[in-house]
Amino acid sequence: MIRKKKANEVKGSRGGRRLYAKLADALSKSIASYKYAVGDRLPSERELSAKFEVSRPIVREAIFALEAEGLVEVRNGSGVYVKSKKLGANATRRGDVGMFELLEARRAFEGETAALAASRITDEEIEELRRLVTEMRKKNASDIEESEDADMRFHLVIATATRNPAILQTIESYWQARRFSPQTQYFLKKVRLLGVAPNIFEHSEILAALEQRDPVAARTAMRGHLTAVIQAVMKATEVETIERAQAELSKNRAMYLKED
Repeated sequence: MIRKKKANEVKGSRGGRRLYAKLADALSKSIASYKYAVGDRLPSERELSAKFEVSRPIVREAIFALEAEGLVEVRNGSGVYVKSKKLGANATRRGDVGMFELLEARRAFEGETAALAASRITDEEIEELRRLVTEMRKKNASDIEESEDADMRFHLVIATATRNPAILQTIESYWQARRFSPQTQYFLKKVRLLGVAPNIFEHSEILAALEQRDPVAARTAMRGHLTAVIQAVMKATEVETIERAQAELSKNRAMYLKED
C-alpha cells in the first residue's frame, strides 16, 4: 500500500510538474524526515525505478537534481549517499528542463526536421554541414565545449534548410533550454568530464543522407543519432555499478579458486 502511494505521488505529476522534479521532492522529503540519515546510501537506481514506477532516466535526473542542491553525493562505483538534510544554494529543479526530457523532445522533433530538410537543402548548406563535421572532429581533441558549439550550428543549419521559421524557432528553443537550464548544464559538466563529445560518425551519417536528398534516411540517421546520445549520457552518468563490480569480484574469486 505504501509502495503504491509513493508511486502515485510521482506519477500524479503527469500533465503537471515534471516527473523527475516530483521524484526529487519525494526523495528530499524522505531525507528531511530522517528516513535516510546523513551518510546513508539511497536505494539503487533500479530499486527506485521499480518503487516509484518511473524510467531510469527519470531517476537519474532526480538524483542529479538532489546532488546539485547539495542533498546527496554521487560516488561513482559506489552509489548515492545522503550529504545534507538542507537544500544548498543551487536549488535547480523548480520549473527547470531535464537533460533527458530535452533529448526526448529533440529525438521526436528533429527526425522530422531532417526529413523535411532533405528535400529542400542547398548545396551551400551541405558544404556548411561538411565544414562543421570537420570542425567537430578537430575540436573533440582540444575543446569539447567548442565542438558542442559546432554541433549546435550543425543542427541549426538543418533546421534552417527546412525553410520553415516555426521549425527553426523550435530547434533554437531546444538549444536555448540546453544553454540556460541549470539542471541540463549540471549534467553536461558531468558528461564532459567523462569524455562524452559530439559523435563524428553519427553526424557524418546525417550529412550523407542529406547529400543524397533522402528524407527517410535523414530521419533514420537523426533519430539514431539522438537515441545514441541518450544512451551515451545514460552510460556516462551511471552511478549504480556495484552489481557489476561484485560480479567481477565473484568471477575473479572463482578463477583463483579454480587455479588452486
